[in-house]
Amino acid sequence: MRKTWFFRAGFLLLAGTLIGWAAADDAGYVIVHDADVAKEAPGPHDGKGISTGYVFFDEVPGFKISFRKRVLHPGASIGYHKQDRDEVYYIIGGSGKMTINGRVFSAKTGDAFLTRSGSSHSLEQSGDGDLTIIITYEK
Repeated sequence: MRKTWFFRAGFLLLAGTLIGWAAADDAGYVIVHDADVAKEAPGPHDGKGISTGYVFFDEVPGFKISFRKRVLHPGASIGYHKQDRDEVYYIIGGSGKMTINGRVFSAKTGDAFLTRSGSSHSLEQSGDGDLTIIITYEK
């Protein structure tokens, strides 16, 4: 599907979705709401269970950072996979287990993990509630 960007009257329109956009001489901004981008899916990288993914700003021209949120619902995981670039996982809610190069680490609210290019890792929800993470990397 071909995506077309329209800039008019301070808004950005992409495939029928209105995203707030203001361009000024020296700066601009884009606002995206969770409800507009939430997608339920199996755990990424052949992970277990059901998760909800949120991809922010991927469609913004020239933006070179991937910024995502993922909610691993009880029993869900991100499958063990090899990294092809540096990636940051920041835990904003819940608890789980992060495995990096075969070594298991506790993952809880406030923990940040940098997985380097060439390493392998997975993340599994544990505990009573959802495990919510922010994931960022350079595109």
